[in-house]
Amino acid sequence: MAVEDNKDNGKFEIYTKRVRAGKRTYFFDIKSTRSNDFYLTITESKRRYKDEGYFYEKHKLFLYKEDFNKFVDALNSAVNHVKTELLPDVDFSLFDRDDEDSQSEDTEVDANLKWD
Repeated sequence: MAVEDNKDNGKFEIYTKRVRAGKRTYFFDIKSTRSNDFYLTITESKRRYKDEGYFYEKHKLFLYKEDFNKFVDALNSAVNHVKTELLPDVDFSLFDRDDEDSQSEDTEVDANLKWD
């Protein structure tokens, strides 16, 4: 698949994953610079109503490759703390569901980019 130019600002999208979560949608986008340096943007998008129309409120986080492992470790630690210490009786698998549209929306250039 071809790498797409992102608004001609030197940043190229490599991979995107969309996660729908109720009124929110999260986008995990791997991008590269012209010098082939990779980073991740995590965007939270919420649909809002104002003045007889809808708009999307977005919050974006930039995560650079040197912080990937620290970020994933901290996120896993925080989620596991909630699951095991704060809400041990909740069956979190009840919240799992397949997003049928997400597979067709994902684009992947390099299958070797993994978080594990």
